[in-house]
Amino acid sequence: MNVELRNIQKTFGPVRANDDISLTIPAGTIYGILGENGAGKSTLLKILSGYLRADSGALLLDGRPAVIRSPADGIRHGIGMLHQDPLDFPPMEAVDDFMVGRSGKFFPDRKRACAELGKLAGDFDFSVDPEARVDSLTVGERQQLEIVRLLAIGVRVLILDEPTTGISAGQKQKLFQALRQLSGQGMTIVFVTHKLRDVEELCGQVAVFRQGRLIGETARPFDEGALVRMMFDREFERPHRSRAALGETVLEVRDLSVEDRRLSVSGANLELKRGEIVGLAGMDGSGQELLLRACAGLIRPVGGRVCVSGRNLTRRPYREFLDAGVAYLPAARMEAGLVRGLTVTEHCVLAAGRNNFSIDWTGAERQALKRISDFDIRARPSSPVESLSGGNQQRVLLSLLKEDLRLILLEHPTRGLDIESSIYIWDQLKKRCQNGAGVLFMSSDIDELLQYSDRVVVFFSGRMSAPLDAAGLRAETIGQRIGGVGFE
Repeated sequence: MNVELRNIQKTFGPVRANDDISLTIPAGTIYGILGENGAGKSTLLKILSGYLRADSGALLLDGRPAVIRSPADGIRHGIGMLHQDPLDFPPMEAVDDFMVGRSGKFFPDRKRACAELGKLAGDFDFSVDPEARVDSLTVGERQQLEIVRLLAIGVRVLILDEPTTGISAGQKQKLFQALRQLSGQGMTIVFVTHKLRDVEELCGQVAVFRQGRLIGETARPFDEGALVRMMFDREFERPHRSRAALGETVLEVRDLSVEDRRLSVSGANLELKRGEIVGLAGMDGSGQELLLRACAGLIRPVGGRVCVSGRNLTRRPYREFLDAGVAYLPAARMEAGLVRGLTVTEHCVLAAGRNNFSIDWTGAERQALKRISDFDIRARPSSPVESLSGGNQQRVLLSLLKEDLRLILLEHPTRGLDIESSIYIWDQLKKRCQNGAGVLFMSSDIDELLQYSDRVVVFFSGRMSAPLDAAGLRAETIGQRIGGVGFE
């Protein structure tokens, strides 16, 4: 299906998210939409799929005008969108989620749906257990489930918003293979990203957005420097590796055992010094998230101990971890980090943790303005956090951290962020290290692990490697360890 967008305009208050955007996307192509966080790319594709309505402009499908007022309208026109955080139903089993959105009988045939799910997943070498609960799946598996669900209900234009954030290298390979396969069958693929390497590897043509405007379009072979200049109106230098002076041990993990419904980690040992950054690598669901959450006091270990600055906090309440100077930033910012519907000012009030019966709203707004300025957040004190881009949401989370932290734990700290935002986030974290905090983070981005870690720990099927010095480490070595080499 050919897609044409003409003169699309969309504003949110004073912010012009889409400023007279016109694009033509041919059928059977993988078309990239590239831009920094907040450039307007997701807004445009939400308009195309019916999640938002344009203020003005027109949409043509195969040359015919189409009016899409809702996601249901989008599906009826053959347009489906895979959001950065999949819109699924965590309490359901995968097969029940797979059947959502279908017309038909009041009591659907689950056995038939299981067979259909299995066949579609097999066609693309996806691994989705029909009887697994959605909340037990990794981000990559949830993406796979959503893709086959959209295909089953007849989608012919598939939009993917930042689909490679938070998924493993193996899942990314399967995703790209599936997208090439679908494109070869005539499906139109719209690939929204800020990652230049993904565009170079997958897309035949790309449109670049900046501050709500279409800056230009280009076809492969791509010039990476030119794309960066189009995105940011300037180029960036990668920061040099630097180490803060190390202090006493801030985190000690001894013979730790922790488990959930899918996996168990046992015998984990790790020491983290003040000023040190340790990265955790591994396929999604290999155990690194379990370790982080146990160190944050969010789940209780079944054995071993967790000590923060010499204080044994094993199986102690989460509140005691907070009091000990531990902070945890989840990958799911809106689901687990921020509160949907609350403004930046209201988050400042929550972060203050006061027990007073009255709230000084004038003082809270001043505090919000200061944090917006200090952390270069593109927002106003009255902005609801869900209206911000991913990079600005992450900056809000960082701005809410206490000053005297000993230990900062992060899941995918730059997930979904552009180059500028990623560099800024790490500049802030390195300043924390210089002030005496230790940082423990997990990432699926091997380049990020090598760039910012002092040491790297690799997880494989619940097993944990000895820490590796990042200074002499190669990406190939981490990739092999992630695949199980050295764990025999």
